[in-house]
Amino acid sequence: MEQDLKLRTRSFAIRIVKLFVSLPKTTAAQTVGKQLLRSGTSVGAHYRESQYAKSDADFVSKIQGALQELEETIYWLELLEDMEIYERERLQPIHREADELRAIFITIAKKVKARAA
Repeated sequence: MEQDLKLRTRSFAIRIVKLFVSLPKTTAAQTVGKQLLRSGTSVGAHYRESQYAKSDADFVSKIQGALQELEETIYWLELLEDMEIYERERLQPIHREADELRAIFITIAKKVKARAA
């Protein structure tokens, strides 16, 4: 699963970059897009850092960092949709992937916390 998540989070980051590149060059789209770009590409970085955690607590902290970035990414995706910068249908696949990754990371964090308790 570790390798799958490495690939999946990297693929997610690439999709975020491609989405950003395809956004209109308006101030509003670029402002939201840059925030999306930062948070969406940070998810995989946090996951990778978690693989070298010094303890279970450190691991959970890094996984929670990935979760925070995912939550922020979902927020920016929703804004792009609500502001009608990007069509809902085109955002659905990446939004669904963000939701799935969030569920995976929540499960991982819960399992490690339960093991430590």
